[in-house]
Amino acid sequence: MTVTWEELGWERVAAGVGRVRLPGWDCTAGLVVGTGAVLMIDAGSSLAEGVRLRTWAEELTGSRVTHLALTHPHFDHVFGAAAFAGAEVFGAVGVDTVPAEELRADAVRNGLDGTAATEAADTLVRPRHLVSGEWTLDLGGGRQVLLANVGPAHTAHDLAVLVPGRPETVFCGDLVEESGEPQAGPDAVPSHWPAALDRLLELGGEDALYVPGHGAVVDAAFVRAQRDALAARFGVSR
Repeated sequence: MTVTWEELGWERVAAGVGRVRLPGWDCTAGLVVGTGAVLMIDAGSSLAEGVRLRTWAEELTGSRVTHLALTHPHFDHVFGAAAFAGAEVFGAVGVDTVPAEELRADAVRNGLDGTAATEAADTLVRPRHLVSGEWTLDLGGGRQVLLANVGPAHTAHDLAVLVPGRPETVFCGDLVEESGEPQAGPDAVPSHWPAALDRLLELGGEDALYVPGHGAVVDAAFVRAQRDALAARFGVSR
């Protein structure tokens, strides 16, 4: 790599695995580096933010981003996707049905500049690869990454990313939030949310690092506590 994670303001989570907390909505984007392939996890809240992420990834790896996984269809995670030209894009089944205008309206309600929101909505990239169960990506050099459709929960189309290693790393999207209470909007399915967190814990195990959609990296105990809090909040029994 030409620069270190820290020099660009990224957090190195494991060997060849890092993440950055983006300004504004404190949204996380992740990066997994293989041999000849690079996976970006989520794309930021605008085309400009997507370009920034792509540039950082190229500086860190010396290569272009070849794969992009979108954890769920909210503007702050998908609106930068058009910046990753040529990347193979993955998402949970059904993520491609969410109207671009709905995302644009939500972005403006949450404070994104109207011109930037319209530009991102007009160029919105739909995933080519839709994950219904699990999908293994081979990034080369012995590095394989598991994409798992664990929703519906935070949205109707939630995708988690498991990166094996020491430690194992699970990118959770907004199924887990550390910097605030998990947000349940009109597209959430609260009755399934605790089960989705149980699935994350099954994927990663007790010693994994869990990367939330917003906030600091957490451990299994945090995910379990958030699972219990969500179950109590929404009246979901085990």
